[in-house]
This record gives sequence, structure tokens and C-alpha cells, in this order.
Amino acid sequence: MGETVLVTGGAGYIGSHACKALAAAGHVPVTYDNFSTGWREAVQFGPAEEGDLRDRDRLGAVMARHRPAAVMHFAALSNVGEASRDPGLYWENNVVGSLRLVEAMAEAGVENLVFSSTCATYGEQDGVMLDESCAQTPTNAYGASKRAVEDLVRNFAAAPGVSLRHVFFRYFNVAGADPETQLGEFHRPETHLIPLALDAVRGRRPELTVNGEDYPTPDGTCVRDYVHVTDLISAHLLGLGYLLAGGAPEVFNLGTGRGFSVREVVEAVARVTGEPVPHSVGPRRAGDCASLVSGSVKAAELLGWAPAHSTLEEMIATAWAWHQRPGYSR
Repeated sequence: MGETVLVTGGAGYIGSHACKALAAAGHVPVTYDNFSTGWREAVQFGPAEEGDLRDRDRLGAVMARHRPAAVMHFAALSNVGEASRDPGLYWENNVVGSLRLVEAMAEAGVENLVFSSTCATYGEQDGVMLDESCAQTPTNAYGASKRAVEDLVRNFAAAPGVSLRHVFFRYFNVAGADPETQLGEFHRPETHLIPLALDAVRGRRPELTVNGEDYPTPDGTCVRDYVHVTDLISAHLLGLGYLLAGGAPEVFNLGTGRGFSVREVVEAVARVTGEPVPHSVGPRRAGDCASLVSGSVKAAELLGWAPAHSTLEEMIATAWAWHQRPGYSR
């Protein structure tokens, strides 16, 4: 018998892929989402519970009803530009919401937490292959809020009478879509490079704006480490199994160790789609680092994780297939 897993943000891009994988593995994913950025039609693999993370009573009622063995916590605001303009929104939503979630878990006796953190906690460390021991010096409220959630989880886990086993996954750039095209990537507003480029190819937007070309990188555009969403979620299932088997608290980077510049991604989109990507160059986006590339040795060693689908071409091809599926109307 599988376990019931509460998936916060289960109607979003990554959370919905997690629900599909959990169900395929025999678990029961229960989506908890306020549907402010998630999509109701993405909830296809288990029960849905509508609610806000900051609603402590609602969280308690949902946990009492479903009695989850673990929580996968994806729910968060994640727009770097917005975080730079309105940091209070990110501290309120990401940190206060996570505090209420952890309080509800402690009261309900839910002892296992898989937390969706981010490489943005490392801040500006250009030229460094980032591993889990690197200093966390975030440059924007998004990264700072995620680092704060890591701290509060550790604080609760150290409190007398509280059992809170936890795994933190610090993501690099997540891309791609479900190979069966049931699920894909779409945000309101869209800020991620690959879907923006695909929208430009399809004529759904006039052009892609490249945010800055004067960074200290080989071609002047930002460099990021991309990981396919299905590879990312495979790590989450391994992390869940690790916790359910009694594993100690751990933090893992999830990336490939290979960075691609914005220009390289744009060129790859043109190759995969067979169409040029209309684009222009704009100013830098507030809060963006020049380069973020992962070292993910620990996930391989402790969890046995290896990205199997994270070539740039496969990530773009699966996203393109989802964009082209019948009924796509975003």
C-alpha cells in the first residue's frame, strides 16, 4: 500500500507532475492549492483541497481528514522580478505560509517533509560549481524567503517533542513537460525562458525579450543549469522513500552540472522547432545572477539520482509537444 502525501501547490507546474508520479508509484497525492497561480485542470491524480497556506485552521482540517504520512511542499511565489519589487509579498506568502504549514504538521503528527527550495539561496557566486556546502547569500526576496523556510524547518525539527524529518531540494532551472502531454509549464504571468521562446515561435507573443547581454559570461547573456521536470520529480520520490525509511535530514542540489546561456537556449529552440525565435534585447532583469550551475553529486551518492531526460533538446521537445497538443489554449 502506498502512502497519502499532501502536495502543497499540487495544481502548479512542478506540483502537478509530482502528483502524477506519486499516483503512478501507488501513493495517494492530495493537492492543497489556493489556485491563484495553479490550474484546476492539472489536478487529475488524486483529491483536491482548496485553501491558502496561511489558513492554519484549513490546513489542520485537511490533515485531519486525509492523515498524510508526508508533505511535499511546492507552494510558493517564485517570480524574481516581482520579489525585487515587492519583497513583503514574498515574506508573507512563502515564509508565513510555510510557518503555518509546519505548525499544522507538528500538531497533526506528520513527520516527513520534502521541501522545494531553490538555487537562488546561493545568490551571486559566478564561476563556482555550486554544491550544498556553498554559502547562502541570496540577492532577492525569493531566494531569501526560501532560505528562511529552510531555517524555520530546522528550528522546528530541533524543538523538544517535535519529530520533523526533512529533505530540502535546491532546484536549478526546471524545464520540459510530461512526455505524455497531460501536463506542462504555464505561469501567470509567464516568466520562464523556454515557454516564452515557444510562445514567440507560435506567434502567441510578438517576440521574446532577452533580459540583458552585458553579463560576465561567454556571450553576455545569463547562464543557467536546466533540469527536466520528470528528472526533478524522480528525485522527490527518492527523497520521500529516503524519509519514510528513517533517513536523517538532508539537503540536495538538483541540476546537471552543465550551464546554458540564454542565447544557447534560443538557438536550441530554433533547432527543435525548425522556426526562428523572434527576439530583441532588453535591460537586465532585477535580481538576476549572471550564472548558476549545480553540483549534484550528493543526490547521486545518497539517493541514487541521475537525470535521464535533461538534455536541452529533450526539455525543449517535450515542452514543444505540450504547446502543440490539441486543445492548447493558454
